[in-house]
Amino acid sequence: MSFIGADRTFGEARAVVFGAPYDSTTSFRPGTRFGPSAMRAESFGIETYSPYQDRDLETDAAVHDAGDLELPFGAPERALDMIEAEAARIFDAGKTPVLLGGEHLVTLGAVRAAAKRFPGLRIIHFDAHADLRDDYLGVKLSHACVMRRCHDLLGDGRIWQFGIRSGTREEFAFMKAGRVKTEPFSADTLASLSFPEGTPAYLTVDLDVLDPSEFPGTGTPEAGGMRFRELLSALTEVLARFRVVAVDNVELSPHLDQSGRSTALACKLLREELLALQAPDGRVPQTDRRS
Repeated sequence: MSFIGADRTFGEARAVVFGAPYDSTTSFRPGTRFGPSAMRAESFGIETYSPYQDRDLETDAAVHDAGDLELPFGAPERALDMIEAEAARIFDAGKTPVLLGGEHLVTLGAVRAAAKRFPGLRIIHFDAHADLRDDYLGVKLSHACVMRRCHDLLGDGRIWQFGIRSGTREEFAFMKAGRVKTEPFSADTLASLSFPEGTPAYLTVDLDVLDPSEFPGTGTPEAGGMRFRELLSALTEVLARFRVVAVDNVELSPHLDQSGRSTALACKLLREELLALQAPDGRVPQTDRRS
């Protein structure tokens, strides 16, 4: 089963969706391994047409769904190697990878592939959690450490974070020292974010950036989060203004929300991202910021 509207062949596609159903380092409530398959199944509950952008996945985008990788549980480095190889295959074909997690650690595999192909890569990161620990319980490959491992690859001043409202004292000190750029609690400073023209950017979205009243289906919910319309507006702004070379959405744990609204929200957000990635002339109609 493919995500709704993602029915082009690999050769025809401009964006390629693939799943990384991995959650072996989840520190609280597991279940994100079921996120990609749930999104595909539940996507048929939404339309391919977006009234936000007046565009349709069937006619205004070319998306291929490559399915899920078969990842080895308990072997994070091997899983990351497989994710990196799949992202590299998509990059080498001149297409945009769109990764569905899975826990947030899966991002590191795709970022490794992107960093090798795009010098000067930046990361734009939406999340409730800083994910900047150097280790978690002595383990350096953890979803709680993924942005720190990305920082190891890219260096200071290459990661911009929005919506952060949870972390250790040491993580917040790392932010305050200017090692990464962080907007706590919101994306109010997004308009001031600027890169040199043509700078490649990787967009990573941990869905727990949303408030749990709207998105309870995640392993580590944090009160005080963004609303759907606020996040949608921020993401379409990023995709309109910057040269985004890859996207991921992670940390949906569908069985933690028996109502299904979290999965439905994740599907709708992915539809909007896929359309915004392929907007004509690189521009995206801006959604309003009412939440």
